[in-house]
Amino acid sequence: RWALDICELRKPWIKSLYKTDKLEPLGEAREILKFARAQARKQAANLEHPLVCIDVIEEGIVSGPRAGLWKEANAFQGLLFSDTCKSLLHVFFSQRATSKVPGATDLGLMPRKITKVAILGGGLMGSGIATAMILSNYPVLLKEVNEKFLNAGIDRIKANLQSRVRKGKMTEERYEKALSLLSGALGYEKFKEVDLVIEAVIENVKLKQQIFADLEKYCPSHCILATNTSTIDLNLIGEKTNSQDRIIGAHFFSPAHVMPLLEIVRTQHTSAQVVVDLLDVGKRIKKTPIVVGNCTGFAVNRMFFPYTQSALLFVDYGMDVYKIDRACTKFG
Repeated sequence: RWALDICELRKPWIKSLYKTDKLEPLGEAREILKFARAQARKQAANLEHPLVCIDVIEEGIVSGPRAGLWKEANAFQGLLFSDTCKSLLHVFFSQRATSKVPGATDLGLMPRKITKVAILGGGLMGSGIATAMILSNYPVLLKEVNEKFLNAGIDRIKANLQSRVRKGKMTEERYEKALSLLSGALGYEKFKEVDLVIEAVIENVKLKQQIFADLEKYCPSHCILATNTSTIDLNLIGEKTNSQDRIIGAHFFSPAHVMPLLEIVRTQHTSAQVVVDLLDVGKRIKKTPIVVGNCTGFAVNRMFFPYTQSALLFVDYGMDVYKIDRACTKFG
């Protein structure tokens, strides 16, 4: 009816292109755009297209809407062939490709329901992982070796959540709800009702081997046994167990509740079902999960180690540290 009234000239045809009632006077508009440019440079120093968008808006305000549209069409055509555009397309499709894992996601397996998660270790990584879990409504059991360490771990999780409240990303009510999902433990008694355990203790082979032997005893037979190790061979960690098929790496990056990447490390023994289950958990806690092989440094540190070693090698050769730092930053 609305459209017909316009068509039959009963209602005015307002061409939105020529509406100016929401525009500030030119001087004010230019100040706003100047501020927007400064923000864009700060947030994305190496990106050209946010600045191009601002230029296009300015053209429309200064020279009229048709001039703005022409500038937009021309600018778009130019950006379309830029390296940044190709890179962003690559990232877009790469992120989607992470959910397709040959030998796991192509077998028709459905992820099993994970209703309770246990985390061993309330240090920087353990508390960060626990925060990510309770933010996505997973009940979490945090285990530590003594009362002092347990309280310190719970305090870290509270601090993580309070930081979100301060930044306005979370209400007080949501804070209380998330915190109510967290419980602490000093022993393994409550582990019989857990579907996923993530071990996040110090990088000590003997300690991890002992923990996984204990987990095998106390956890139900379907429970996924994951480790947050960044360097240790998973076969070595699970050496003293008969549960190699459900041992998997869940390698988070610090701070775990902020960084979006999650490496899921599978060995030649890890079952496809466990991989599918962890991929599902990764998506539910809003991470980008990538499935990688069980090798030194997995994927990220395997690239990062030579990257930092190269920088340090140039330092040893006497090159200016700031010059190296600038090259790293400019690279992205």
